[in-house]
Amino acid sequence: MKKLLLSLAVLSTASLFVGAANLNLQQILNGDPLALEILFSSRLPRLLAILLAGAGLSIAGLVMQQISLNRFAAPSTTGTIECAMLGYVISLVFFGEFSQLWLVFSSAIIGTLGFIYLIQRIPFKNVVFVPLIGIVFGNVVEAITTFIAYKYDVLQSLNTWTVANFSHILRGDFELLFIAVPMVLLTYVFATWISAAAMGKEFAINLGLNYQQILILGVLLVAIMSASVVMIVGQLPFLGLVVPNLVSLYYGDNLKRNIPLTAIYGALLVLCCDLISRLIIFPYDMPIAIVMSILAGGVFIILLLRDRTYA
Repeated sequence: MKKLLLSLAVLSTASLFVGAANLNLQQILNGDPLALEILFSSRLPRLLAILLAGAGLSIAGLVMQQISLNRFAAPSTTGTIECAMLGYVISLVFFGEFSQLWLVFSSAIIGTLGFIYLIQRIPFKNVVFVPLIGIVFGNVVEAITTFIAYKYDVLQSLNTWTVANFSHILRGDFELLFIAVPMVLLTYVFATWISAAAMGKEFAINLGLNYQQILILGVLLVAIMSASVVMIVGQLPFLGLVVPNLVSLYYGDNLKRNIPLTAIYGALLVLCCDLISRLIIFPYDMPIAIVMSILAGGVFIILLLRDRTYA
């Protein structure tokens, strides 16, 4: 854990001083007004957004895998993000540029509940079949969203909103991501309940727990964390899928212990991808979604091809 935190601190420090605008430690120590403005208006908000988004979406994936009883479920493979997009488009159509947060959250929650209901009705599910159903479900919702966006001429706003990019993050634009903090704390507090539900409905009921309430709680946690991230920074592909699997692979399946580890690894992954996206065509920023799709997507393929002894 100490090494992880040290790595996170080093990369976080590097993130503060990488960018098109020149910024160095000496300027900050000397109290240079321009340097301080860049630090507190742009670099620090961007760093906080990266850490919160990485941790929040990774833990959302961890919870999603627990409540759906499947290692390959995640907000990106259950239609959660696509349903949040649908809520965003509906909010644009009816409320104009003032997007309604409650509509995005409600859409994400209802969509995630719909996916869980769908997979519970389908027999003979396995680790590949369940996310496949989620991807199909998400694609249907995304197609409906795109149709509405075309019809009401808000497609450009939707595309801008969904492509993950931290370059636009400024002070006053990212604070909604702090909602991940209480959500993570709630996940940690109710980790034992969620773990019991992951053992199956009958097991949870035999322990005297209300399985449906735990399921709804898990869905709410996933939907709120996922929708807040998509709302502020866009889609971070494969993050909520890969990080929980890697943590479980190397540290076991203790949910309560894995929550802080998942948060740190998620933040580290997003931080690394963001630094790469800033340096690869410096001084311009490449959207982090491209870098993450290549790196995390490659890891996902490796996980799929692993020997069945690791299933």
